[in-house]
Amino acid sequence: MALIKAKDMAYGRLRSPDLDLMEEFLTRFGMTRAARMPTALYMRGTDPAHHIHVTEKGDPKFLGFAYYAESEDDLKRVATAPGASGIETIDEPGGGKRVRLTEPNGYQVEIVHGIATLPVIALKPRQKLNSGEDPLARAGELMRLPKGPSQVKRIGHGVLNTPKFRETVTWFRETLGFICSDDVYAGDKSNLIGSFNRLDRGDDYVDHHVFFCLVHEKTGLNHISFEVQDIDDVAMGHNYLKQFGTYEHMWGLGRHLLGSQVYDYWADPWGRVHEHWADSDRLNVKNGSHLLPAEEALVSQWGEGPPEKFINRASP
Repeated sequence: MALIKAKDMAYGRLRSPDLDLMEEFLTRFGMTRAARMPTALYMRGTDPAHHIHVTEKGDPKFLGFAYYAESEDDLKRVATAPGASGIETIDEPGGGKRVRLTEPNGYQVEIVHGIATLPVIALKPRQKLNSGEDPLARAGELMRLPKGPSQVKRIGHGVLNTPKFRETVTWFRETLGFICSDDVYAGDKSNLIGSFNRLDRGDDYVDHHVFFCLVHEKTGLNHISFEVQDIDDVAMGHNYLKQFGTYEHMWGLGRHLLGSQVYDYWADPWGRVHEHWADSDRLNVKNGSHLLPAEEALVSQWGEGPPEKFINRASP
């Protein structure tokens, strides 16, 4: 039985030597500043979460992920885990309380509760789309999309590459209550090389995965992922970032098989990969778990397959 069942993902935490440069990238990526301190940057999406991305000032490093607890009682439960920090008051913008844990690769996992929320950032509704089934949905209207960055809505998932694959997956499932959406094998079915895991919210529907773990000789962050307004928003953000000629494009556009998201991946100035996506599969506990071979699972429904530079990205 899991120690707790996490409510949602809260944020990722990185370290960067230049907060101005990081804020510029994240703003162009489609986030908005929630708060800025001399030693840290807090960025938000259009949803009410106070922040979905934290950057501390310092040498480039991936620090860890944070997840929401359902209640303060859950904080008390998780505080009993081996090596847990105990319940702390969060001395950062948004406040709240947390328990800090260390997962098997040495990264920090924060379990948080009671962080303040902010007003939703309202977006202009999109026009309807004409389709083969509904060819007059937008009859008489011209489609005109605004120029500019994607509009990041919320954080979706985090991905780790690690040689400690089984230990890592087991830890997240037993500590945070994640359940398998799809496990991926190579060759023999017992040779698992990847695991897509979702939140266990019972009958409530959640993203196909909140955590993906992949076997790799190196340990580190493969990417951190954010939902945007819609599929047009993914493509518009691609064009917007491309025009600067500054950032490394990692992969996309395409549509995943597992999760089904339309995706686009970009690296920040220190090589940490950030994903835009829209239109994820949404599952609940009744959808169960599946086992697939890598040649079927790790492909795109359309778009090119993942390049080696993406597969092998593991930012420590």
